[in-house]
Amino acid sequence: MHNGLWAAVAAMITSIAAGKFLIPLLLRLKLRQQIRDDGPQQHLQKIGTPTMGGIIILLGITLAAAWFGWASSALHLALFVSVAYGLLGFADDFIKIVLKRPLGLRARTKLAGQILIAAFLLYILLVYLQTGTAVYIPFTGVTVDLHWLYLPFAFVLILGIVNGVNITDGLDGLATGTTIFAMLAYAVAAYHTGQSDIGLFCLVVAGACTGFLFYNIHPARVFMGDTGSLALGGALAAVSLLTKMELLLPVIGGVFVIETLSVTLQVISFRLTGRRIFRMAPLHHHFELLGWSEWRVVASFWTLAFLFGLVGLAGVLLV
Repeated sequence: MHNGLWAAVAAMITSIAAGKFLIPLLLRLKLRQQIRDDGPQQHLQKIGTPTMGGIIILLGITLAAAWFGWASSALHLALFVSVAYGLLGFADDFIKIVLKRPLGLRARTKLAGQILIAAFLLYILLVYLQTGTAVYIPFTGVTVDLHWLYLPFAFVLILGIVNGVNITDGLDGLATGTTIFAMLAYAVAAYHTGQSDIGLFCLVVAGACTGFLFYNIHPARVFMGDTGSLALGGALAAVSLLTKMELLLPVIGGVFVIETLSVTLQVISFRLTGRRIFRMAPLHHHFELLGWSEWRVVASFWTLAFLFGLVGLAGVLLV
């Protein structure tokens, strides 16, 4: 873990250094966040904040991972998946901000891209790395072979977490901090099971996010955009599959699950009954409209992410 800690520090310093250069560049290029008129009114003050800052995170992850983990094929795969999803998010951000098409990539195009990257990840895992189709059941010490059911299960897991992080990225520092806690939990689990290369990657992602948080904490000086949120979702998906602790992800990433469920339930309720369960979805906006300050919402969700991480680790360490 000693090498991983140095890698995390390197990723953090790289992100901070990259931010010093890239944030002024994003401002000069006028790559600024568009704020929804139907969202919380206090968000209108965020107009003009530069976005696509996920590039900062990706630089921190890529340079630190390449320097400290160059010999690991598993780490290379996790890095590739993160960058691939980041590039998909970059294309979405570019269309929204530069080409002035607020909806970005068409939904089916974005989904097709996500599926293609997920299929590549699963192909490499099953064919080349031969990780198998068994999954670990937390708190039991038991693994169950899903056989052919593993493919649909894995696709749902990957797409779910990628879009879950994207949905959670709605307040200053919310997705960034939540990802840090999730990655730290997976890092401990990976090192505990002897997967030091994946543990190092987790620490690198956490370090890069910590450096980015220096600029992204409220009041944010830059937003990660889909470039960052899709990349972080891809990183979490890759880590969960590479460690063969897939079912830990809904626990460790419990905040992402709750945020996604809030949107799903809101849509279903409105379509079936014409009524909304929450004042606004995702859930973090509901609490804002209840009168909570942005910092209170973010701090509460971070606390929840920390607790979910502890529960997930208990499912591995206490067995």
